[in-house]
Amino acid sequence: MRNIKLEIQFDGTDYHGWQTQKQDRTVQKTVQDCVSQIVNSDVKLHGSGRTDTGVHALGQVANFMSDTLIDLGSLKKGLNSLLPDDIIISSVEECDHAFHSRYSAKSRTYWYFVWNSTEASPFYSRYSWHIFNPLDLKAMKQASGTLVGRHDFTSFQGADKEEVNPVREVQKIRFKKVGKHMFLFEIRANAFLKHMVRNIMGSLIYIGKGKQSPSWLCEVLEKRDRTFAAATAPAQGLFLKKVEY
Repeated sequence: MRNIKLEIQFDGTDYHGWQTQKQDRTVQKTVQDCVSQIVNSDVKLHGSGRTDTGVHALGQVANFMSDTLIDLGSLKKGLNSLLPDDIIISSVEECDHAFHSRYSAKSRTYWYFVWNSTEASPFYSRYSWHIFNPLDLKAMKQASGTLVGRHDFTSFQGADKEEVNPVREVQKIRFKKVGKHMFLFEIRANAFLKHMVRNIMGSLIYIGKGKQSPSWLCEVLEKRDRTFAAATAPAQGLFLKKVEY
């Protein structure tokens, strides 16, 4: 048996997230079906983590076990010929049997894009959150520093939270202007809770609009209660950028 690792890019607009569901179209099921067709047997595709409906990926990682003899170059070419245009396999490699795309991961990096202008963009509307109001980027940067380190992130967990340990270690946060009206929020952590990045982003935008001071984010974190944070940021601005092993 071979353990084959895929790196995947996808536009999540037309998918109900990564994870396979009984009826809805998902990225995992779409890729898994194409892999099974090429290797001529059923496979189980494991992803590095789930992404929500509408969330995109520049570097999702998945792996599967198969006894196929097909060479990796042909596998990549075959998959990209079968997959829809909004999913691309960017790399294929064979790994040690101990490798697991989720459990072997050491960190994950997400990007979130905000289009900050009085006018919407027809080109970036699928890939960013349009904020009309001017944003205080300095206040947002100051507030975000509170989150770096090992904390209980219950306040930024999805309302339909899972029974998991809410402690995560945020290793890096940064803001970067990438255009006249576009800025990028980057966050890297050992792992993330459900909706964690979008909930953090929603609260940072709340501060950027001047509705709360930067110190408020520390109060929210310490409350360990989702109801104290701001509304969840929309999915379309979020990208899984990279998974590190």
